[in-house]
Amino acid sequence: MTDIDYLKKYLEPSKLEEGIRRLENGEPVQYIVGNVDFYGYNFIVNKNVLIPRFETEELVDRTIKYIKKYLSDNLDIVDLGTGSGCIAITLKKELNCNIDAVDISKDALNVAKENSIKNNVDINFIEGDMLKPLSKKYDVIISNPPYISYNEEIDEIVKNNEPHNALYAEDEGLYYYKEIIKNANNYLKEKAIIAFEIGYLQGPILKEYALNYFDNVIVEQDLSGKDRFLFIIK
Repeated sequence: MTDIDYLKKYLEPSKLEEGIRRLENGEPVQYIVGNVDFYGYNFIVNKNVLIPRFETEELVDRTIKYIKKYLSDNLDIVDLGTGSGCIAITLKKELNCNIDAVDISKDALNVAKENSIKNNVDINFIEGDMLKPLSKKYDVIISNPPYISYNEEIDEIVKNNEPHNALYAEDEGLYYYKEIIKNANNYLKEKAIIAFEIGYLQGPILKEYALNYFDNVIVEQDLSGKDRFLFIIK
């Protein structure tokens, strides 16, 4: 579906001309329409949250498969840096689980809360910085954290529209992964999974780092053959 088709599908005819103008001015079509389809569900999106990508759908799908392979039912899951809530809400729809969803941005959490109502699920939303506000242990930690290095070139449409606190991270984009990995054992049950979406150049470095803390670390490629996911099986 082209961006124009997307506008025609979701915008009232009276708003189409304005929508096309905003599109020509470099605004993402998903923000213009105000929603995005993700894993068969519909989510509200605006400038306070990242637009969910297809790769993140893959992360959810692969994580569900790992959960079904290694863990049992009635799980405790936490989604770190939840943004629009798409990961947490989808997992809640697809699995028998309790989910906490953390974000440092109050504005992002407001969007995620709207999405939980829209998709009729009960999620426990927590304002805070990744693991720091948590006090329990989980079967699954999942995160698509900020992972772009500050000196990395990215598409202008992303750079100019999407929230920078959800895009960029210190330490060449590795900061949040390292923080989560080195502290994760304090928040994991005896048998557990960590699931990350990662930058396509970050796989070898993160695998080497994670092996300092865990024995079973797996880097997987996305559909275009690029390193995109890191799974840790405890």
